[in-house]
Amino acid sequence: MKKSISIITMVLLFITTGAMAQTRSSITGTVKDSNGKPVQSVTVSLLKSMDSSLIKTAVTDADGKFDISTNNAGIYLMHYAMIGFEPVYSIPFVLSEGQSFAAGPVALKPATSNLKEVTVVSKKPMIEVKADKTVFNVEASINATGSNALELLQKSPGMQVDNNDNISMKGKTGVRVYVDGKMMQLDTKDLAAYLKSINSNDIEAIEMISNPSAKYDASGNAGIVNIRLKKNKKFGTNGSTNLGFTQGVTPKGNGSLNLNYRDKKINIFGNAGGSIGRNENTLDLHRIQKDTLYDQTSVNHSKDKSFNIKTGADLFLNSRNTVGVMATVNASDNTWGSESHTPIYYVPTGAFQKNLTAFNTIQGSRTNANFNVNYRFADTSGREVNFDADYGLFRGTGRSYQPNYYYGNSNNLLYSITNRNHTPTDIDIYTAKIDAEQKWGKGKIGYGAKTSFVTTRNSFEFFNDDANGNPEKVLSRSNSFKYTENVNAAYINYQAQFNTKWSYQAGIRMEQTNSKGTLTRADGMVQADGKVERNYLDFFPSAALTWNINQQHSLNLAYSRRIDRPTYQDLNPFENKLDELTYQKGNAFLRPQYTDNVALTHTFMGFLNTSAGYSYVKDYATQVTDTTNNATFVQQQNLATQQIWSFNISAPLAIRKWWNGYANFWYNYQLFNGSIGGKDVKVEIPGYGAYMQHSFTLGKDYTAEISGWFNGPSIWGATWKTKSQGAVDLGLQKQFMQKRATVKLSATDIFHTAPWKSTSEFGGVNIRGKGSWESQTVRLNFSWRFGSSNIKNSRERQTGLESESKRIK
Repeated sequence: MKKSISIITMVLLFITTGAMAQTRSSITGTVKDSNGKPVQSVTVSLLKSMDSSLIKTAVTDADGKFDISTNNAGIYLMHYAMIGFEPVYSIPFVLSEGQSFAAGPVALKPATSNLKEVTVVSKKPMIEVKADKTVFNVEASINATGSNALELLQKSPGMQVDNNDNISMKGKTGVRVYVDGKMMQLDTKDLAAYLKSINSNDIEAIEMISNPSAKYDASGNAGIVNIRLKKNKKFGTNGSTNLGFTQGVTPKGNGSLNLNYRDKKINIFGNAGGSIGRNENTLDLHRIQKDTLYDQTSVNHSKDKSFNIKTGADLFLNSRNTVGVMATVNASDNTWGSESHTPIYYVPTGAFQKNLTAFNTIQGSRTNANFNVNYRFADTSGREVNFDADYGLFRGTGRSYQPNYYYGNSNNLLYSITNRNHTPTDIDIYTAKIDAEQKWGKGKIGYGAKTSFVTTRNSFEFFNDDANGNPEKVLSRSNSFKYTENVNAAYINYQAQFNTKWSYQAGIRMEQTNSKGTLTRADGMVQADGKVERNYLDFFPSAALTWNINQQHSLNLAYSRRIDRPTYQDLNPFENKLDELTYQKGNAFLRPQYTDNVALTHTFMGFLNTSAGYSYVKDYATQVTDTTNNATFVQQQNLATQQIWSFNISAPLAIRKWWNGYANFWYNYQLFNGSIGGKDVKVEIPGYGAYMQHSFTLGKDYTAEISGWFNGPSIWGATWKTKSQGAVDLGLQKQFMQKRATVKLSATDIFHTAPWKSTSEFGGVNIRGKGSWESQTVRLNFSWRFGSSNIKNSRERQTGLESESKRIK
């Protein structure tokens, strides 16, 4: 019933938005200079005549023409602005609903005075749809309050996060997550823990790039997600502070402080944040294997403390040269615990056999740090060179204590088994890269190179308790794994315009990989998969062709080839026992997967984007649930192929002056074909989902927001069929103290429809699973900005750890 209410709410939002945005009026015109020549890139603004409030903007094309559309009739005026010219206002005019209005020709005069520094107060839209990416501006969202980075990804357009914290984009797995341009080389578990430790207070925006060019690392078949942390852009000394409180099953808190100093020669910045709290989730698995039923219910909880710090400086040597340093450190301590009960039955007769009660306590800590040195050269001719040298490290450890108790019919203890393990992980990443761009011919050419060296060291020490409760190391199940990898890459990319209607971009990236993995068992035995060495060379072409048909319509055709290398921990052939009946196992023979993507995108009136795409994945790698004896294990394995046909439509919506929205809908059809462990897999299944956000300006500095997401039934990992899920969030915001202070109150998953359900029938095991987490919460946040408000654009920086950091699991 609750899920039906959530779905109905989403549908009503779509219907309401469509009904309110049907009839549009348009304003067209031409802008020229004093010599009668067309002027390109002039910002043309449609303003309310009464108060000059902004309704919509456009930019003139190469012929000086513009076209602005709006839903609302009224009395308007036009504003024309461009650096180097005097601004121009039109006389007021009346626009009727559905009317096409031709603005008179406008002539811009050269400016007679220099532009001086100004104080700017601006508001970004929550969702921006750009030519190459979609941007979720976190600061503009009320319902983002108190969320962590992983929760924000779930709320982002076209993004999904499943019950195992796997991230996908428009139904496609293989997303690469970047933070400030550095790829996080973490496996699913450690990446999720890292993202959960980043609070929304520290995030400026989330960028989703579905078809990256050759400039980007070739990894990530579904595309790239870049999480931009806050970096102040204002002159003088200024900063902000945030405090947040969340009430779910248990209370949680977070806070952050941002400081910045900037003048014409130097920019020094830093921010620090932390969070503390207890999180709880449930997991139920109803498993039939051979003639035995295992009916497991479990409650898991995690006590977390995390701290993030980012600091750096940019030195502006002159107008052409800039050098910078930056350091980012994330540290967290957590104690994870679980309690599970598994009654075991004999299926043919339904007779009870025994009950397993298992406890697991894991005390762990993680430290993730990245250090960057950067140099940038840029001149007025369009030449630009960026050099980055980086060092990244990951240090993680966990100590598990796991007693297992077996009880009989009378709840009498039959026997017990206690396991312990110690799992330290050290990862060191060294990278250097150089990127250059310059004008060439009628376009711009970009080229660059990168090298990376990665060393990972993992140890797995397994213990059984003796009769007296003393741990004894089991040498046959204890080992260490060392993995080294060197990737050398170079690319070239060119983009240009044929004419005013046609433009193109083409590039190719070469990546050469050398890797070696060595497993050393504590008992001295040699394992078949104990040593794996690989050397391979790959080429990754990319291209895009854009046709601006007219001022209302444009088409873009894009192609790219991508690679997904295994995470470092997935290559480690450890057997990590979760309980007596379940364990995880690495796969040293896991191969990279390759993806060819092609997409056609249509843009209408500069705001409505519709795309259709096809992806073919070779050696598709997925987590498989399989069996051996009476135990179930999960392992990353290669399937033969995956094919995905996809469709996506999205648009920002200016419904009324006081009402803005964004809508996104996606659909895909997936086909899996191959075999895993000698067992055939052939699955075809559609998937679909939607995202909707509406914000309302209520007056007296109050704003409200409603947002929601929905994912229909789909498939995960080629063998798990998932049920539909979704959530609706509500929020209210109040600004005061001259808009320097903000209070946000929000409620998440108000219908409690986010919990998941799924089934799997593979490898002789039939599983029905379901689970939940603290998706239903109430959140309160206070933020205060202080200091100067004089804005100066900061330079965008991407460091060299773009693809390596993501593969730390």
